[in-house]
Amino acid sequence: MSQPQKTLLLTGASRGIGHATVSFFSERNWQIITCSRESPPKECLRDPNWSHHITADLVNAENIDTFLKEAKEFLGERPLHGLVNNAGWSPKSPIEEPLGCLNGSLDAWRTVFELNFFAPLRLARGFASSLTKGKGSVVNITSIAGHAIHPFAGSAYSTSKAALTSLTRELANEFADLGVRVNSVAPGEIETAMLSEQTEVLIPRIPMHRLGTPKDVASTIYFLCSEDSSYITGTEIFVTGGQHML
Repeated sequence: MSQPQKTLLLTGASRGIGHATVSFFSERNWQIITCSRESPPKECLRDPNWSHHITADLVNAENIDTFLKEAKEFLGERPLHGLVNNAGWSPKSPIEEPLGCLNGSLDAWRTVFELNFFAPLRLARGFASSLTKGKGSVVNITSIAGHAIHPFAGSAYSTSKAALTSLTRELANEFADLGVRVNSVAPGEIETAMLSEQTEVLIPRIPMHRLGTPKDVASTIYFLCSEDSSYITGTEIFVTGGQHML
């Protein structure tokens, strides 16, 4: 007898890690609901398992409430088995420097935290009931930059990701009583459009001497949403080629 199709909800789906994650889960017959500021490429939406896309900017609470309402209407009474908080922002200052402690506006800092930290919290709360029905898994996408000074990430992005790592532990503790696991994945230098042009200089310092691929991250996310990780919660997995050890 075939198993019932599982459902994944993923933010930041239009490119890079998000797009690779959609493909990875679809190949394993998960139904997928996505959200991003931009519409995904048309060829991607031909995927029969990519069943619903919601275009929304998750920076403010009103947009998140609208997104939650539409996603819940689509889900109906069905359970949610995976929530992946992948949407994130790493802005530059007006002179194209990473947003740091001494440059850029505090309003820009607040925007970074709204998307990188508060949106995952709001979505975990908002989908708690659906995740409980599915005995599901939440996966937050953090970063190597949340654990050590990174030359190109900027302080706003790095501290928001460090906060998300801490939030992951707290969510794991509180959601355990619901039968919901919460973990995070911390990518290193991954070949996506978000990567800085200067990243090439870091490759010699990576023990595995290469950049990671979006599929490297997607497969780790899938593991954390699968039965193979059923006793894992409150954990962060580094997908860095060993860079986090340095």
